[in-house]
Amino acid sequence: MSATPQKNRSARRMLAAAGLATVGALVAAMPAGAHDRGNGHGHGHGHGHKPRTVDVQLLSFNDLHGNLEPPAGSAGNVSETQPDGTVKAIPAGGVEYLATSLRTARKGNPYSVTAAGGDMVGASPLLSGLFHDEPTIEALNKIDLDVSAVGNHEFDEGATELARLQNGGCHPVEGCYEKGKKFKGADFPYLAANVTKEKTGKPLLKPYTVWKKNGVKIGFIGVTLEGTPDIVTANGVKGLKFHDEVKTINKYAKELDRKGVKSIVALIHEGGAPASTSYNYDCDSPGAGDGISGPIVDIAKGITPKVDALVTGHTHQAYVCTVPDPAGKPRMVTSASSFGKLYTDTTLTYDRRTNDIVRTSVKSANHVVTRDQPKATDMTRLIERWNKLAAPIANRPQGWISADINGRGSTAPEKPLGNVIADAQLEGLAPADKGGAEVAFMNPGGIRADLVHKASGSEGDGVVTYGEAFTVQPFTNMMNVVDLTGAQLVTALQQQVSGSNEASPKILQVSKGLTYTLDLTKTGAARVVTDTIKLNGAAIDPAKTYRVAMNEFLAGGGDGFAALGQGTNKLVGASDLDLFNAYLAAHSTASAPLAPPATDRITVIQ
Repeated sequence: MSATPQKNRSARRMLAAAGLATVGALVAAMPAGAHDRGNGHGHGHGHGHKPRTVDVQLLSFNDLHGNLEPPAGSAGNVSETQPDGTVKAIPAGGVEYLATSLRTARKGNPYSVTAAGGDMVGASPLLSGLFHDEPTIEALNKIDLDVSAVGNHEFDEGATELARLQNGGCHPVEGCYEKGKKFKGADFPYLAANVTKEKTGKPLLKPYTVWKKNGVKIGFIGVTLEGTPDIVTANGVKGLKFHDEVKTINKYAKELDRKGVKSIVALIHEGGAPASTSYNYDCDSPGAGDGISGPIVDIAKGITPKVDALVTGHTHQAYVCTVPDPAGKPRMVTSASSFGKLYTDTTLTYDRRTNDIVRTSVKSANHVVTRDQPKATDMTRLIERWNKLAAPIANRPQGWISADINGRGSTAPEKPLGNVIADAQLEGLAPADKGGAEVAFMNPGGIRADLVHKASGSEGDGVVTYGEAFTVQPFTNMMNVVDLTGAQLVTALQQQVSGSNEASPKILQVSKGLTYTLDLTKTGAARVVTDTIKLNGAAIDPAKTYRVAMNEFLAGGGDGFAALGQGTNKLVGASDLDLFNAYLAAHSTASAPLAPPATDRITVIQ
């Protein structure tokens, strides 16, 4: 299902979309010697000649995840380090403010391109998720996004649905949501250079696009992480192959170069972790332990010097770093957090004689999408329109809480909301006729928000609405209960901190009764202290069979938990969201709300 040709768009719009993510990348990627050619010409003066160089503004962002309204609670804050070294939390995000930020930034920049690093949709709050993310695509069209890479979440509903988001048409099951209105699809190209169809070997979508204006040409190549099949349900990636990011980008950079496109930005849905979570951290500071780590570092070091800048994502981190290219020259690598809380503004100086970016001139910075600026009225209207359609479902109360219960916003290995979710799954699936579960596991990446005490609308403080519960658990995964041996359980816990999860541990959220010690001073599987693992006070017996509840993603071995994929005697239960809502209803009332649970199941040694 390759995409149909893109709708005609103005040159400015194409440039803006293609360049947003790319600007930062281009700036950093410029061949180091480029600035030496023809010094003294500067930006050119008089004589009726075009100036030798022109500054291209690349605006970029990533991992929006359908967050049209400002994300609630701690998940809606960005960290800013103050001059005195203290860290301040700044509320940020929401497309009403993102649109204003981008439109303001573009003023006075005739050469401006806007690009995105993937995961624009998927795992979205109810306002977008209920409508298969049509509202988000509509918002991105209005924001004048020029180009986006696909992320892993663009595959949540499979290749056919991704093609619909690109090309338009009403949902095959639910039809059109608004009378007389047909969904038009994205008027920016989604790029998926490293995703091919198994049967034909051909690319699923366009591998690259070229943004052009007044003779200035910048190529954008888009890839998602090669490991997408490991973090998406099997149905989402059926019939597709995902290829090495570096080899793919280098292949298409060579093709663009042959076509005379010398300025290239790579949009990569893979990222890293800076040494500080503050958006204004100086990633290039030379101190011990400073800088950035994670998969993007090796990817950046392997990508051809033909590529001038890398716009990245996936890890939801904020960074503007330089990582040396294979020739040893510094090149810009950027990421703008998540949920529309930041955008990156990169200046790429384009040399008209070489058609390349002067990399030594590349400047890039992340900016906060603050909520104290005017709202974009067209975004307000869009949100109000879709909220009206969603309201009958979204506003139904599900339960009550006495205080914030943090999930996405918690940085601890054991999250209060993770405990609530795991307990809900255990309770719902413990009855013999529901599966006979003895323990439940929840993947941390599936917890998409916090439960926030402050009212989001007119429901009143402490009320958890269906919309809020959906935002926490938007995948509506079906629950599985399977047989696993004690030995397989122990191996699964070790896989949290070893193998593909060693560099960036994924700590499972566990139901009440399961306890163990995590020793982070050790390495690999040894971080799990095996003789401390107990269920209801009794040591896990390697030979015994246990009934284990988990969502279908984990039961398929997702997130590197191969041991969890070895379960037998499977029973399919209700959805994770249904169990979560049932638990809230059973354990809270207006006069006796649910309190945040203690986090005492995993003992952590730092």
